[in-house]
Amino acid sequence: MNTKIIKIDEENIDEELIKQAGQIIKDGGLVAFPTETVYGLGGDALSSDSSKKIYAAKGRPSDNPLIVHIADIKDMDAIVLKVTENAKKLADRFWPGPLTMILKKSDRVPFETTGGLDSVAIRMPVHKTAAAFIKAAGGYIAAPSANISGKPSPTSAKYVIQDMDGRIDMIIDGGDSGIGLESTIVDLTGEIPVLLRPGYITLEQLKEVLGQVDVDKTILDGDCKERPKAPGMKYRHYAPKGDLTIVDGKAKEVIERINELAREAEGKDKKVCVIATDENADRYDAGIIKSIGSRNDEDIIAHRLYTILRECDDENIDIIYSESFDSAGIGQAIMNRLLKAAGHHVIHI
Repeated sequence: MNTKIIKIDEENIDEELIKQAGQIIKDGGLVAFPTETVYGLGGDALSSDSSKKIYAAKGRPSDNPLIVHIADIKDMDAIVLKVTENAKKLADRFWPGPLTMILKKSDRVPFETTGGLDSVAIRMPVHKTAAAFIKAAGGYIAAPSANISGKPSPTSAKYVIQDMDGRIDMIIDGGDSGIGLESTIVDLTGEIPVLLRPGYITLEQLKEVLGQVDVDKTILDGDCKERPKAPGMKYRHYAPKGDLTIVDGKAKEVIERINELAREAEGKDKKVCVIATDENADRYDAGIIKSIGSRNDEDIIAHRLYTILRECDDENIDIIYSESFDSAGIGQAIMNRLLKAAGHHVIHI
């Protein structure tokens, strides 16, 4: 397949190019597109065949649900049985934006899109190019991240092209994603809302709007065998080619252990990378040091995480050691992605 690559400036959208991208979706094809979180791999959410094509292009398990992206809040009505009061409250506060809500689906949404579940995940991106594309495509785009399943999600078109060139019809290059981590996912199908995937919208923010919000035990637990209700819950995700280990403990002891492990690995002719914070980067003396940002600015850490993991692949890194992060606020999302990327391999000191 010949993949067409187009560039679109979010502040000066080429309507003709967007129309072409939308037509591909209407014709049953696939288009990768930018959002404020990561790049998405889009197909017609209301077509079972399109959803099957998404799974095939990614090499993704078919019981891993896709998120339906909309550009008009009124479009929720057609794809859910009922827009609940909690959904209205969250939409009023956080949409458009990096929040995905799970509600009971209507018959218009095929089970191929929902991974066989009777619920549907819905998001309304704030990214202008994404919104224009969704409207041009008919209003309902099923889209997981635009990467080979299991690999770090792409935050720039460079990595979408690396994974998807020749697999899909079109890639929209819209520059770098602003946030760099996938959307927060909250399940609204039960009496009490449940946070299924942490993201830029934090647990604390959800509680401000909804009151009680439970947290799914799989977020920081790698041993759960339950069927996934949301992307990223069941399978190893976000993983670089090299073996990633998180080292958790007091800063001085973490640095000493990572230096020891890195030197040992280099002694075995392994190529090593250390993911460090700005505060500690100059205290490591082995491996390639990649600073992910300051602990005082978790937004930057979130933005840099997938890029660093992708750089490790580009540089053929064999072994990666990373500092750990606080599990509150957006730090919860950072640790969730790191733990899944590491296959929950953590050294506690």
